[in-house]
Amino acid sequence: MDYKGRDKAVVLIVDDLEVNRAVLEEIIGDMGCRPVLAESGEAALRAVGEQCPQLVLSDISMPGMDGYELCRILKADNRTRDLPVIFISAFDEPKDIVEGLTLGGADYITKPFIPEIVQARVGIHLRLHEANSKLQEMNRRLQASVREQLRQIEQEKKDVLYALAAIAAQNSCYQKEHIERMRRNCGILAQGMQLSPLFGDKISDAYIDTIELAAPLCDIGNIGVPQELLRRQAALSEEEMDTVRQHTRIGARLLEDLHVGKDYNDFVRMAVDIAHYHHENWDGSGYPEGLAGARIPLAAQIVSVAEVYCALTEKKNYSREEALEIMEGEAQVKFNPDIFKICRRISRQLC
Repeated sequence: MDYKGRDKAVVLIVDDLEVNRAVLEEIIGDMGCRPVLAESGEAALRAVGEQCPQLVLSDISMPGMDGYELCRILKADNRTRDLPVIFISAFDEPKDIVEGLTLGGADYITKPFIPEIVQARVGIHLRLHEANSKLQEMNRRLQASVREQLRQIEQEKKDVLYALAAIAAQNSCYQKEHIERMRRNCGILAQGMQLSPLFGDKISDAYIDTIELAAPLCDIGNIGVPQELLRRQAALSEEEMDTVRQHTRIGARLLEDLHVGKDYNDFVRMAVDIAHYHHENWDGSGYPEGLAGARIPLAAQIVSVAEVYCALTEKKNYSREEALEIMEGEAQVKFNPDIFKICRRISRQLC
């Protein structure tokens, strides 16, 4: 096969004898390939890093690093493990051939060299290497395509969740900007907490990004609560309140049933915690589990503060200062007092 019609295949020839290198250089050159010469295993390793050969022809018996050790090193490196190595030797004992193949060698050629045999075997392994490279590239592109399709599927799932969350907010008579305010205010509050020695080790940049994505889903469970109860202005009976309170469990179950790829695990895990526990109170008087203090997931604690602030300034039309005054009276009961202090300190940044 003639390699002149394409980018010349690079063949690394490794032999400590100059005469052998010269003979092989001519044989390989006649194939249309580009021979690169190395007089030792050490020189061959340097050449591999510089030339990126498609095949190695290596003598076995050489001073210092022999051909077997060279092959062992090449096969142990992820960058060169697929590089075919053909051993060349004056020895044709079966044990020598078996040892070379066991180390990962692709073939074995004995001296003296017969040009037609060398060219035939080199040509076969160059074609196999090219086919393998093309297959690997196809697999890489296929994997990239699959990853992109999965990413799109996960994004579509998230879009559906946000659409459901928007409907749930409308059912609860929230303004359409409510979800965006929740997202931004939770992110701002988490950023403020990141700068505090009380929470700095718990809140990373990735945590802030995740809570901004997950917080708007806090009341997604309202999609399963009768709209009439959510919108009623009059006081609800205890039985009706129990029905409304079920939105925390409904939302958590909905999110737990969402099967996503590993890149979205943190998002779903946090969204479940928020949906399930954002109505827990610091003193244990909340619902649905009656958790208290640090037993309440931190993300749910953050959302609890931000949600009340948004509700007071949206539904009740309180000013920022009025809302904070009301919340301060409940800080030891409903909220983590340390989080509320940070909220108050950064309140001018809230939207």
